[in-house]
Amino acid sequence: MDNNIATTRDIKLSDAIKQWLQFDKNPKTLEAVQEMVKAGSEKELQRCFGSRMEFGTAGLRAAMGPGISCMNDLTIIQTTQGLCKHLEHSFPDLKERGVVIGFDARAHPDSGGSSKRFASLATAVLISHGVPVYLFGDITPTPFVPFTVSHLKLCAGIMVTASHNPKQDNGYKVYWDNGAQIIPPHDKGIASAIEENLEPWPQSWQESLVQESPLVKDPYQDIHREYFQAIQAVCFNRSINKSSEVKFVHTSVHGVGHAFVQSAFEAFDLRPPFAVPEQKDPDPEFPTVKYPNPEEGEGVLTLSFALADKEGATVVLANDPDADRLAVAEKQKSGQWRVFSGNELGALLGWWLFRCWRQKVPEPAKVKEVYMLASTVSSKILRAIALKQGFHFEETLTGFKWMGNRAKQLLDQGKTVLFAFEEAIGYMCCPAVLDKDGVSAAAIAAELTSYITKEGSTLSQQLKAIYDEYGYHITKNSYFICHDQGTIQQLFERLRSFDGDNTYPKHCGSFTVSGVRDLTTGYDSDQPDKKAVLPTSKSSQMITFTFSNGGVATMRTSGTEPKIKYYTELCAAPGNSDLKRLKMELDDLVDAIVEHFFEPEKNKLKPRPE
Repeated sequence: MDNNIATTRDIKLSDAIKQWLQFDKNPKTLEAVQEMVKAGSEKELQRCFGSRMEFGTAGLRAAMGPGISCMNDLTIIQTTQGLCKHLEHSFPDLKERGVVIGFDARAHPDSGGSSKRFASLATAVLISHGVPVYLFGDITPTPFVPFTVSHLKLCAGIMVTASHNPKQDNGYKVYWDNGAQIIPPHDKGIASAIEENLEPWPQSWQESLVQESPLVKDPYQDIHREYFQAIQAVCFNRSINKSSEVKFVHTSVHGVGHAFVQSAFEAFDLRPPFAVPEQKDPDPEFPTVKYPNPEEGEGVLTLSFALADKEGATVVLANDPDADRLAVAEKQKSGQWRVFSGNELGALLGWWLFRCWRQKVPEPAKVKEVYMLASTVSSKILRAIALKQGFHFEETLTGFKWMGNRAKQLLDQGKTVLFAFEEAIGYMCCPAVLDKDGVSAAAIAAELTSYITKEGSTLSQQLKAIYDEYGYHITKNSYFICHDQGTIQQLFERLRSFDGDNTYPKHCGSFTVSGVRDLTTGYDSDQPDKKAVLPTSKSSQMITFTFSNGGVATMRTSGTEPKIKYYTELCAAPGNSDLKRLKMELDDLVDAIVEHFFEPEKNKLKPRPE
């Protein structure tokens, strides 16, 4: 039996390689595969051809290189052909409305791949079928693509980026005609259309068509102007901004953000931030950082802190390489730097945007039309503010695709969506972009800082004031690395059969479990019919435990990385301000979850690198 399985696998592998050698026209990747075949490099061939990249709601994300498991010219052509067919099926007016394509600065010389080239090939595919394409002539932040879809009423958008992934990776992200990232069933529709259109169409490789075709337009100048006009709707204190003496440092971490954040500051009448010289220009090698991810905190911000100390700046703003996320750090009286977590910055921005809206719209009845959103693994602080102030708070599944789509539904109903955020430093502060946007968030964070400074306070003091009023919400999030899908499956199945079949844990060490929601199976102990309200997905693992002490913990797998993540929060009632005791209690809860639910030694899980 095992031999038969191996033989079948070998046939599939050899078919995939044979097909590749027939279809690929990129000399670098074609030669690399020919060399592997000649050398009989079974391990390498298995890595490159063992399985095709899976197209999901996040699109594609993988290393650049040869083969169907990687991002390269051929897989980009195949993916775009599938997307094109799905769009033709979905939109009768596709050839009137068209598609926008943007790209970041990533490049992989060894395989000849780059974001710019992938964007150009995707354009060639679409125009070969008569689809108009708005192809940005230069690098842009990811938020420019959803903004363009909404602004020009297009059928779809494609952004070629791997965001904050390691330098060898690239990605392909798709937005639907509502300006939000795709959600099911579009991912499945596109995935099956890709499989049905693997052979490149006659003109798919003809990049020269992109320069010549009247179907291709560069929207860069118009969108640049319109975007910075649109975000001024969330600029509330222009006079304070003009006179503010606060000094900011900004880093784009070798990505695309520098020029755009400078323009956002200008749009808000803020003094331009000091740019970290070693990191301000796009560089696909990301030479000064181990990981180009500001979420990793201080390591990525070392050069920013040094420049801030030199220039007397008190606040650092950092974007990830495609500028859709934002991290913020503030210098404390002690001279130390405090990097705010995604949840803490979510509390500050949510508080600020509601306060500014309330000043502009004082009628009490209008508050019932206001909504804020957060993903289910993010802090519940907005819920606490909403309860006291009277606006609506809604939770969605993890990821901005869900928040963007829900925000669009609410906007179409005439509601006001002030803010949405996720703990992974993603913020939607302006409904002109139905996705996270680190460019507008940077300007808004700077305006908030300028206002608070004028009031004689700091971001840290304001955060404490928010917690004093609405209750402390302290969080602790991390992850374990696990490359073995079987181990991950067993870990979660054990939690579903803790004391016999279909029984979840009632205790975790000394902590009592008061509720369980499993968004893989659709079970929710708190619902009368025991069925979860949020959408479920059997293809990913996600269980949330509520504890009788006010703790909440979610364990989930990552869609883009080999990680099992956990998110924990202790929500205290207003007035319970013994922060030291609350932190100790949360630490004890996390230790218990790690010991009893993750079992890292038994499951050979690697902790997050320090």
